[in-house]
Formats: sequence, C-alpha cells, structure tokens
Amino acid sequence: MSTVCEFELNGKREFFEFNKVAKQSNGSVLAKLGNAVVLATVVSEFDNPVEEDFTPLTVQYVEKTYAAAKLPGGFIKRESKPSEFETLTSRVIDRSLRPLFPKGYVYPTTITVMVLSADKDVDLQVLSLNAASAALYTSNIPVKKSVAGVRIGKVEGEYIVNPTASQLEQSTLDLYVAGSKEELLMIEMKAISNEEMVEVDIEAFTKVHKTNEMSEDDLVEAISLAQKVLNEVNTTYENGFEIVCKEKKEVELVQFTIDEKIIEYVKENYSNNIKEAIKKLAKSERAVELKEVAKLISTDTYSLENEISYSEIYEAVSIVKREIVRAMIVDEKVRADGRGLKDVRPICIETNILPSTHSSCLFTRGETQALVVGTIAGPKDGQMYEVLTDKSTSMENFMVHYNFPGFSVGEAKPMFGVGRRELGHGNLAKKALEATIDKDFSETIRLVSEILESNGSSSMATVCGGSLALKAAGIPISNLVAGVAMGMVVEGNKYSVLTDIMGLEDHDGDMDFKVAGTKEGITALQMDIKLGGIELEVLKEALLQAKEGRMHILGLMEEAAQEIVPSEALPLVEQFAIDPSKIMVIIGKAGATIKEIIEKFSVSIDLDRDSGNVKVSGENKQNVLDACEHIKTISNNASSKKDNVKNLDFEKLYQVDEVLEGKVERITDFGAFISLPKGGEGLLHISKISKERVNNVSDVLKVSDTVEIKVLNVKKDRIELASALL
Repeated sequence: MSTVCEFELNGKREFFEFNKVAKQSNGSVLAKLGNAVVLATVVSEFDNPVEEDFTPLTVQYVEKTYAAAKLPGGFIKRESKPSEFETLTSRVIDRSLRPLFPKGYVYPTTITVMVLSADKDVDLQVLSLNAASAALYTSNIPVKKSVAGVRIGKVEGEYIVNPTASQLEQSTLDLYVAGSKEELLMIEMKAISNEEMVEVDIEAFTKVHKTNEMSEDDLVEAISLAQKVLNEVNTTYENGFEIVCKEKKEVELVQFTIDEKIIEYVKENYSNNIKEAIKKLAKSERAVELKEVAKLISTDTYSLENEISYSEIYEAVSIVKREIVRAMIVDEKVRADGRGLKDVRPICIETNILPSTHSSCLFTRGETQALVVGTIAGPKDGQMYEVLTDKSTSMENFMVHYNFPGFSVGEAKPMFGVGRRELGHGNLAKKALEATIDKDFSETIRLVSEILESNGSSSMATVCGGSLALKAAGIPISNLVAGVAMGMVVEGNKYSVLTDIMGLEDHDGDMDFKVAGTKEGITALQMDIKLGGIELEVLKEALLQAKEGRMHILGLMEEAAQEIVPSEALPLVEQFAIDPSKIMVIIGKAGATIKEIIEKFSVSIDLDRDSGNVKVSGENKQNVLDACEHIKTISNNASSKKDNVKNLDFEKLYQVDEVLEGKVERITDFGAFISLPKGGEGLLHISKISKERVNNVSDVLKVSDTVEIKVLNVKKDRIELASALL
C-alpha cells in the first residue's frame, strides 16, 4: 500500500508518494508539485563491489516529451541523447548527493530521475534533486541525511525563494544552493543582465544595459537566506519521511588501509624524495613523479624483505604526499610551487593570433593555457534547442564550447565526444560572460575554448580568454570578466584559503570554488564543498580574497585589451534605419528584391519590420556600403512615388472608357497594378484581364510588360482598369 507524505513549504504544497511504483528498486518516490510529477529511483548492487577506492555512482536525469504533451523534435520521434540541460541537471544532482555516501561505499549505484509531467512554473532542477534525495534517504542504502535544493532570485531588490519562471525572467540573480540541515554542499550563481530607463534630461530617457554584478556582502546574504531555507526544508523532510524509511542495509564499508609501519617507513626515509616530486607535480596534473618514487621504494631492501606490493607502496607515498602538501599550506603558509597563499601564477596574454578567425585570445596562467576563439554570425544562425515546457523551439545566440583534449595533461588518449565535465565548464564560463554582453546586440556569438595545457582551473582561463575574445571581436560588453579558482585546506582549528589553485591543491584540498566577475562585482560562482559545510564568515573571507586575485588579473587583461588589433577576418557590419512601412518594398514579392540584393553584393541582410532597422554585413567593405546605398535608394524612391500619388487628383487626370498604355509594376494573386502615363497606378483585376478565365495572373502578364488598358472607374485615390480588348 502506498504512503503519501504531504508538506507545505514556501507557500507551495508538495506530495511524495512511496511504495506505489518502481518497488524493485532500493528506493523510489513519485514527487508532485503543481502539475509537475517526477519519478526518482535509486538502485545499488550490494553483491558487486568494485575494487577501487571510490563510490561508483551514476546519476541520470531524463525529460520525457510526453510530460509536456508533445512529440520529440527532429526526424526520429523518440528521445535520444540527453540535452545539455539534462546533462547539467544530472551533474547538479550528482555533485549534491555524492558527499552523502559513507567512505568505503564501493557498490555500483544508479540514481534515475524521470520527468513524467511538466509545469512551466515549477523548477525541475529543485524538484528533481529533492525527489532524488527522498528516494535515497528512504531507501535501505546507508545514507542518513536528506539534501534539498533551493533557488534564490532577486526582483526589484527583494529576494525570492524558488521563483517561478516568470519571476526569474525579471530577476537580476540566479542562485542555486544544495545542502543538508547543517551543511552547504554545492553553490551555483550567475548574474542576470537587464535594461533600465535612465533620465538624460527632463524630457528624455535612454536605455542603459545593466550587468547586475553582485558584491561579496550581498552574495553572502543571499546564501545565508538559502541556508535558512535548506534547514527548514530538510528538517521537515526528515521528520515526514521517518514513517516510510526502510531499514538500512548493513554493508561492508571497505577500508582501503595499509600497514602504518609502511607509511612510517616511507615518511622517515623518503620524505625528501616526495617533496622533490611535489615540486614537479606543481607543474603537471599527472602523478608521474610519485610513481617514480614508489618504484624506487619497491626496489629497496625493506620492501623486498617484507614483500610489500607496489600498490601498497604507491598508496603510502600518496598518503605522505597529501600530509606534506597540507602541512606546508596550513603550518608554513607556503605552497608546493613556492607561492604564497594569495599569489597568482604568472600570466601571459596574446590576442588575435589567428589571422583567419573573427577573434582569438591565448591566455596562459602558469601551466594552464586556453586558446579561446570567437565567431560572429547572423541572428538566425544560433543553436536551436527545445525547452520541455515550451511548445516552440528556442534559439541560443551566445554559446561557449569548452574542449579538454588528453594532450593538455600529457595523456595519450584520443578525443571523444563532449563529456559532462566539458559541458559543465563551458556552461560556467557562459554564465560568467553572458551578463556583460549588451542586450541590444542581436548577432550570434560562439566562443570555443581549446585547453592546450591544464594544471588548475582551465574553466577560469576560459572566462578570461573568452572575455578578451569578445572584446577583440568588437562585441559591446559592459566590462571585462576575470575568473579565479580558490581552494581551502582545513586541519583541526586551522585553515588556509588559497588563490589560483593548481591540480595538486584541488586534489588534496577540502574545497574548491570558482569566482568570476568584473571590477564591479561577481557575475558567476561555482562551489563544491568536500569537508562537510562551511561557515559564512569563512566563505566571506574566501570571497574577498578571490576579489583581490580577480582585480590583479583584470589589471593585466585591461593592459592586453589596449593592444588589440582587430582581425581582418572580422565581418563588416553597417546599420541604419528606414521608414518601417518601406520594409516590404525592400523585401519585394516573395522576397525577390532582397534576394537580388544579397546575391548582387554578396552580403547578409537583417531587417526589423517593427523598428525599420536594417543591418548589412559582409566580408567586403565596399560591397557592404554599396548594398546600403542601394537599399536606401529603393526606400527613397518608394517614398517619392507614394508622396507623388498623394498629390494627384485622378478624377481630373483620367476619364472613364479612356484607353491608355501602361506598364505592369506588381503582380498579386488578385490582379496586376499598372503604372499609368499621367502618374499613379491602377488595378487591373484578374477578372478583367481576358475574355477567357485566367487562373494565374503570372500566366498572362509579367512585371515590366506594356499593356493596353481602358479606365473602368475613377475615384479620387483609386483607378479600376480593364483590358482594352474587352
């Protein structure tokens, strides 16, 4: 028999139904909020442990198009590979729930979340994480905490908890926080730009682009609100779910430990060797040097006499290495590469090094190097994608694509498709940069970040290089954006915050977070906390230290921006406005006129029917200018003709039954418009063209044909014509 747990949280009623579906899984739940329904299941194979020291967790979030009463887009009418949103949501759930599993839990586990019914006013990322956590918490898997997600928006200066889609459109902040009752586990944040009417003088206003960066104090305030909400939500969930929790399975938590004597032997006899290896590790993410130390130890007398395996020795070396790295940071306040805790590695910036691209930036920070290349295209050249709750297809006009080939870390492996990590890093860089782009810029922008070397936060190198690539392409941005990766090491009551962490510090540290922003404030943040929570005061200290690093990097970026020489491959764009009523004249019948202009001048043309704005772009400057003049001429001639017609009195110029010669100006489905010798135009209706029935005017007449016609009827502003042969 099923059990329903009902809660009222943040003014909304939530329903969690257990023991109704998917009962062969370790835990399952149907979660309902509004009209949204998601099924979350968790399955773990207790009889199939892996041999490695990690939890083999797989999370998959799947949207079914029937949930929104529509068919899958594309040729094949079946859900295929995950969309970018599905992949990123899977990643969010994974990063939020993985810390809950106890150390030594080595049993293959899969968490599946399926959207069965969608509601555009329900945040599916929040609901899906809550459902996944409910399935895990109430299962027989030894997880004893619930986790929830909360989104914070900011509309007109007021924070909103779990805003609706329409509220989020008006928000200047998108903050997503996941955590338990006591601990924050994951934070993602981005600023959202908007336009504001600003008074220029007493009678005039103008639109101003606002990036809406957040200060460190404001961000901590918003996170504090999220923490309070998470405490309330998780307390409510845990109390409510108590009646449906299964008895936890007693499974062996594998202890990957080695004899303390081996660790002590390595520490006493090979600490100096490991310290030397650490210095080299500061220049690479690969642990080659540690393997060399382990090989050396495996051949000494002690190892041979005691028959110690290479794997045990390597594990001991890794443990000693971690202790040394952390002690250096916390006690000596010095890092493996000799830097102080706040020091940023040397930075080198080169712009527009690729002559045939629209823009490019090679950004090098220490042993991390990103080549970011920008391409500009027309508004219709963006990436089409589908949102589950939208009936029509959407268009993405700003893309950031991040690639991480094996050679960037010295690994001999081929390049495959884009993985979750690459999608996540590209998405983070996009969040950081998007708010700075002027909303009036309608062209499509694609940034591609090729990671050529990696030793610590290539995603933040992508942000720095991407911002300069936007600048080099002449794209209107409010400010340059820099990103810096931060870390933390905690030992007892002591801790150290690190600026610009490298791979070694990321691996052996307790927290890593990435902060991107302008001189005005933060535009994006991503944080994963490994140590089980963080005090808000410590977080604020870390954010302020990140600001110091960001300002240092921005200073170097601004110097590089002064040296930018525009690429010769950059498309030429000219914009001007005409009377909106003349747009159809520029387009012509069935688009004939505009097609002729595009082919004649080899340009692209974008027309706005509402504002009359005309945008002409192309590779050849003279062709672009000539096309602009041609369009203006057509518009002016159309205006002159219309003005002349307004001044004509047809009743004085033409008499009924008068026979004239005219020229076919335009052909429509119902007839032809004939240019008359004394000025003006008359309509030759399809029924008045011939004695025989005419099905298509174009079968009998063509534009520019000279025809003999007679006047049937004359009004002050209109003339009706017939063929003179009738």
